[in-house]
Amino acid sequence: RRGGCPVPVAFRGAFAAASAMTGVSASVLVATAYEESHMNPLARSGAGARGLLQLMPATAHTLGLDERDPANNVLAGARYLKEMLDRFGSLELALAAYNAGPSAVERSGGAPTVASLRYVKNIELRASQLAGC
Repeated sequence: RRGGCPVPVAFRGAFAAASAMTGVSASVLVATAYEESHMNPLARSGAGARGLLQLMPATAHTLGLDERDPANNVLAGARYLKEMLDRFGSLELALAAYNAGPSAVERSGGAPTVASLRYVKNIELRASQLAGC
């Protein structure tokens, strides 16, 4: 689809459902997944984060979801991002907290590192280009 959402067909329903359930825009969720995993459901970080939205198993467990299932991974990531939005009140701070952890954002009053700020800006830019999601 031209001008549409570049999410693989297999994951479109998961992103739409997670967005509807949490109120986090699908474009932000999709942009976060591209930044976190390049839309690879099997991605795993050196720290142990897994899946499309790179959740730590303990975070997913706290949210009551299995991070190994792509749809649950997207929903868990959306729920966590929603928690960060509610906690910090801005997308920029919420994304920084998603990346670096809420304690680091609270200590620094914003993105705690240049890498974290770059992460936030990359997601904001991509999300702005994904209005079709």
